[in-house]
Amino acid sequence: MKTLKYILSAIVLLTTFWGCEEDNFDNLDFVGSAAAPTNVSALFGVTQDNTGLVTITPNGEGAVSYTIYYGDDTPEAETVSQGESTAHTYAEGSYTVKIIAYGITGKSSETTLPLEVSFKAPENLEVTIANDEAISKQVNVTANADYAISFDVYFGEEGNDDPVSGNIGETVSYVYAEPGTYTIRVVAKGGAIETTDYTQEFEAVAIVQPIASAATPPTRSEDDVISIYSSKYTNILDVNYNPDWGQSGQGSGYAEFDLNGDTMLQYINLSYQGIQFSAAEDLTSMEYLHMDVWTADAETLETSLISLTNGEKPVVSELTTDQWTSIDIPMSAFTDQGLTVADIHQLKFVGTPWAGGTVFIDNLYFYRASTAQIDGSLPINFESDYLLSSFDGGIISTVENPDTSGNPSATVLELVKGDGQTWAGSKITVEDPYDVSENTVVTMKVWSPREGLNVLMKFEDDAVWPDTSATSEITATTTVANAWEELSFTVTGVDSSLDYYNLVLIMDNGTVGDGSSDYTIYVDDISIASFLDFEEDYSMSSFDGGSMATVENPDTSGNSSATVAQLVKGAGQTWAGSKITAEEPFDIEEGTTIKIKVWSPREGLNLLMKFEDAAAWPDTSATDEITVATTVANTWEELTYTITGVDSSLEYYNLVLIMDNGTVGDGSSDYTIYVDDISQN
Repeated sequence: MKTLKYILSAIVLLTTFWGCEEDNFDNLDFVGSAAAPTNVSALFGVTQDNTGLVTITPNGEGAVSYTIYYGDDTPEAETVSQGESTAHTYAEGSYTVKIIAYGITGKSSETTLPLEVSFKAPENLEVTIANDEAISKQVNVTANADYAISFDVYFGEEGNDDPVSGNIGETVSYVYAEPGTYTIRVVAKGGAIETTDYTQEFEAVAIVQPIASAATPPTRSEDDVISIYSSKYTNILDVNYNPDWGQSGQGSGYAEFDLNGDTMLQYINLSYQGIQFSAAEDLTSMEYLHMDVWTADAETLETSLISLTNGEKPVVSELTTDQWTSIDIPMSAFTDQGLTVADIHQLKFVGTPWAGGTVFIDNLYFYRASTAQIDGSLPINFESDYLLSSFDGGIISTVENPDTSGNPSATVLELVKGDGQTWAGSKITVEDPYDVSENTVVTMKVWSPREGLNVLMKFEDDAVWPDTSATSEITATTTVANAWEELSFTVTGVDSSLDYYNLVLIMDNGTVGDGSSDYTIYVDDISIASFLDFEEDYSMSSFDGGSMATVENPDTSGNSSATVAQLVKGAGQTWAGSKITAEEPFDIEEGTTIKIKVWSPREGLNLLMKFEDAAAWPDTSATDEITVATTVANTWEELTYTITGVDSSLEYYNLVLIMDNGTVGDGSSDYTIYVDDISQN
């Protein structure tokens, strides 16, 4: 089939813990899959005595040793261990220093760095000083100069006279304890005794309001939510978010803060603050109170529910500054104090320090676990409920996405490996078997606390242990730390006579976990690889001035595919476009979600998508035309289409794409886009 079946995408409230005896994989084979070192670099230091003596200190993530080629006529390379340096005397001139970093298994990575040695004092010193856009009170300094190798920055904070050093052309950073104006001095150094200085008064600023939205809440049934303030759900009517309880007399204030169209409550210099409902709400069926809170200076937030009949009870939550804190308070935290929650008519917030901190609150609502029935048929949406279980020390649950910078999903899986067996893990069970065959490629997004963490995946049937049958165990290794990345698994050992109901995940198989953050990962978007990725040939055609071809990916920074599709709109009809034809019909139905990676030369370019049957024009039948606009320029992004107007009696063999429908193109780069990884959710 030319279709993609999304298997999984993050999940679940029906979590059970199941123990069993798994195969004992007590070996060290996994060590061989450790990744090669990354982020290899070096810091150059030079003695300022006209001798040309340069100290080279290499560094890299996952490296244990380095081989350094000096780049001059020295025949021998120098080998040093992690944390060590080597010194070498250069004549005046320009050099390229090569550094090869080796990991614990012998895998290597290399980089080259330019080095200019001169006995002239640095000239044409240019310094850029700027506040960091994301980190409060962090100042970044970049220096460039002729005849310079490195530079030192004295950031001028009282009590700290030590400089921060960097190679010329690079950026160094410093986080101040307090905002304010500081004298920053930059010293550019080369091989000469004389240096060149630059001094500037600069104001380090604190970020006092959020620069990114809180994570989007998961999709829930209206019966499972009572929303007070959220754009995701329907809020109850006539809520007063700033009743006059005299808080202004404490110096407190209120505003609704707008972050690029995302509004949130802002309580300024919070002492105490109320929220008044128009009528009492019966919360007895709700299980949690949720809110997202951002602050730069508050330490805790006390939240009280206030009953019409028996007063109020508080719960205190710790806050993390300069980021969103996601808070889920069990309703039992209030009822265990004797509070009646059948007639709640007010909320109250109290800040610590009193009237000394400002908080931003979004996604304020009460909720309970989904009461909907589980449907195990594919495709499976990870924001829904599925059966989760763990074994022999593993823990699995659904949580709010802790890092939306690389994955916008609201809900993801959290997997923890405790101090049980070395094979402790978790499984995801569906009611209908997974659609896998030999050499199926399964991808998943993984957030790992460390590079080199091994994730084992296999599929199992529903037989009880020890009679379980499984596919081969495939291990993939993370290559980055504290960020989302996509891992790929090519499934082998598939018995076509079996039905596989369980997807098993084991972290660092062969090693006992400790339940810490070092053995906690997050998983999302488990899927079979895209049905159109343009790494092989597809039937493509164009009409009325459009053209389409497979080309080498022009920008791999946001999409690692080697081959993508190029679409050009020439000076033909306003509806000029292209189509992709499959040998078997696309498996779509009303409401099917299609995702496509798009590289556009401009923001606001409109890309129309529809599916057509195989009938010749003018007898062609098609789904509705869905248009989505690009939001960025000169970079890859993912566009999402919800397909409507599907006639279930028809078979759709053609996927049609039209750029800026209604406008005549000119065949230029302004009307040239690239597409890749068209997938079905």
